[in-house]
Amino acid sequence: MSLNTQEKLRCPKCGCLNDITLWQSLTVSDSLDLKQALLKGELNVLICKDCGSRAIVPTPLLYHDEEKKLMLSFMPTENAEEANKQFESIKSSSKESGELEELKGYNLRYISDYNTLLEKLLIFDSGLSDKTIEVIKLMVLLQEPDMADKRTALFGKRYDDGSIEIMVRNLDDGAVFTSKAPPETYKTIHTALKSSGVKDISFDWEIVDREYAEKLLGC
Repeated sequence: MSLNTQEKLRCPKCGCLNDITLWQSLTVSDSLDLKQALLKGELNVLICKDCGSRAIVPTPLLYHDEEKKLMLSFMPTENAEEANKQFESIKSSSKESGELEELKGYNLRYISDYNTLLEKLLIFDSGLSDKTIEVIKLMVLLQEPDMADKRTALFGKRYDDGSIEIMVRNLDDGAVFTSKAPPETYKTIHTALKSSGVKDISFDWEIVDREYAEKLLGC
């Protein structure tokens, strides 16, 4: 079930008071239009009626796609310690409530960054494994080891031929460039991860990010 609340928020730029609908839960089967709004960067975003400026409203969101067996718990924070506490809390409450048993066969992801939330949707909509993608992203960054910690990488898209686009951004100047991985690279890495014991589905809530990939590669 998709759930929301009606709020009045001031524009952080001009101070104008705006009415806004904030969504805390999104079930795709009930609200495909909301998924499209999320992908467009319009869900839980304040668009000021006066000055037209846009601002993301940091609202927790539970995303549920029954068809893809995907559940994302988005709890926005830039504080790593707070993110870890939230992650441990959702794992504990999910297990104690019995929800974890009901979600067998699902991919369960905890996310604290808005761009990562959108990226996960694009990855799973493309029929790909985010675990494999994270490894590919890290390998792209490590092509220039001296710059790896000064850049971030995001999944861009999957081309018709199966190749993968990775978008790399410099943290200092914001410059963005793309790298393209052939389909054979994805298949090889995905097969290797499965052979090493990495599962396609979750047995608990997981954080699948750069740190996850670094642990897989022993970085």
